[in-house]
This record gives sequence, structure tokens and C-alpha cells, in this order.
Amino acid sequence: MGSLLVHVTHGPEAPSRAALACTVAKAAVDGGHDVTVFFAGDAAYLVKDEVIDNLNGIGTGSLRDTLPALSEAGVSMFVSGMSSKSRGVTEGDLVGKGIEFSGPPKLVELTFQADRVLCY
Repeated sequence: MGSLLVHVTHGPEAPSRAALACTVAKAAVDGGHDVTVFFAGDAAYLVKDEVIDNLNGIGTGSLRDTLPALSEAGVSMFVSGMSSKSRGVTEGDLVGKGIEFSGPPKLVELTFQADRVLCY
């Protein structure tokens, strides 16, 4: 199977796009693909519990259904440290989610390692 990087830049301001990113990532994992997710920009908000609990896309699923499933499946997930800092996302927001802070060099590395990249 192939490797897929899902680069998410939309957050609660675009709930359908944000939820779709995680729904597609989960579908790829379910299909046997190696998946990595990188949250940047407003997508940094997606790691906060209150957003996870309340974000529902129109026809694209619930973040509460997909994000924990990605973590449970062992998907490598990263959130931009710079985006997080400017949006009030802290280490405490990452606890138990299998997500770690990273930066542009990691995003570039992941992009060149992946067979395909989807951006939402």
C-alpha cells in the first residue's frame, strides 16, 4: 500500500473541510495505507477537546468519531508549534491524543516521504 500525508490547514471556521480531512485519513488507514496527519494554521484548534467534542462537518463526519480513531490506529500526527502557540494550544491539549508539536522542517520532510499529499 502507499503512504499518504494529510495536511490540514482549516479549523473550526470550516468544519466540513476540517472533518473531511480526518474522515479521509481514517478511510486511508482502513484501506491499509500508511497515513500521517499534519495540522497547521487554524487547524491547530482541532486538537483542543472542546473543538473535538463539537466539530461536525456537513456530510463529512464528526471529529469526535475520527480523531481518536486515528490515534488508536497509531497514525503519526503533528501540529505546528508556531500555529499552536499563537492560538493558545498547549502541551496539555495534546495529552493522550498521540499528537506532537513540530514545525516546517518536519512538514517538508513528511511531504517528500509521502507517495501522495492531500490538503484540506
